[in-house]
Amino acid sequence: MAKIVSTLFIGLDGVIEPEEDWHFPYFDENMGAAVTEDYETSDTVLIGRVTYDSFEGAWPDRETAGEEDAQFAKWLGDTRKIVVSRARDRDLGWRNVEWLEGDLVDAAKALRADPGVKGVIVPGSVSVVRQLLAAGVLDELRLLVHPVAVRHGERLFDDSDTVQPFRLLRSESYPTGVVRLIYAPSELPGTTSYDDIKEHVPLSEG
Repeated sequence: MAKIVSTLFIGLDGVIEPEEDWHFPYFDENMGAAVTEDYETSDTVLIGRVTYDSFEGAWPDRETAGEEDAQFAKWLGDTRKIVVSRARDRDLGWRNVEWLEGDLVDAAKALRADPGVKGVIVPGSVSVVRQLLAAGVLDELRLLVHPVAVRHGERLFDDSDTVQPFRLLRSESYPTGVVRLIYAPSELPGTTSYDDIKEHVPLSEG
């Protein structure tokens, strides 16, 4: 079964809208290797409309320019891209790209079950990530946590009455202070109360 993996740049306060003033100062070869690993797991990009528009507005020109980032730009162009949007008001303007047909969760389940799909990556696209998490069809949440409080912008998790636990699969720290955290959705480790843990409180006699 193919994995569906989310990859996000995120601040300490949960903001997931990378801007030049706080994102690029932390981007180095370590982060580049992490992002490369994320994309190498996949042959399909599932992407929200806003994130797609930012990709389509930049990467085709970068491929044409032929500079250091042209190889990744070509990979993005050559890779199947599925755009999630309620509005289909224009031509998508890039090769190997299509609108999502039908329901997002049903389509994600079909991609996971398709033996011809190696893996699915969801870059950015916080609305898509939230819906997949809520439906239990996102396999991994991969975060590159920057040591900065952004203080404005959209956050990964919105307000809800539902708690969302995760299990840490892997962590790495980089010289810039960026921490890479890879999580899988999980369950709470039990129904522990304060009485169950009070022996571990600092300076307790337990």
